[in-house]
Amino acid sequence: MSATIRQLAEEYGVTLRTLRHYEELGLLAPQRVGVARVYHQRDRVRLELILRGKRLGFSLPEIRTIVNMYDEQPGEAGQLQYLLDQIEVRRAELARLRRDIDDTSAELDRVEARCREDLAALSGAARPTGPAGRGRGPGRRTPPARRG
Repeated sequence: MSATIRQLAEEYGVTLRTLRHYEELGLLAPQRVGVARVYHQRDRVRLELILRGKRLGFSLPEIRTIVNMYDEQPGEAGQLQYLLDQIEVRRAELARLRRDIDDTSAELDRVEARCREDLAALSGAARPTGPAGRGRGPGRRTPPARRG
């Protein structure tokens, strides 16, 4: 089933500019009929692989290598081995990011606990000085003690 650039863009939820960009990079090679681009099943499969690669975090050059290996030597076996190698690299990157996120979350927990302690200390140290226990009034807070 063939499609125009507009039909393919709508079907896959991408922009016309995106499809043209993929064509410029050699990722897609639609048939030209005059000035119109006609996309065939092969282009659909390649676009699906491109979009899947993007979702998995691969760069366009990495995706191009994977997609183009299917048509070139070493063929599908080489493509699959390369993909397995890239999956291992991507998983290592994600594990590093997960550690970074866990470290950042733990640091946020420590900062939050310290802020809550400081706020509780400030609330407990506040003495009403105005009428009806309203404290010093808005904009007249006692500055927090400096830490050294």
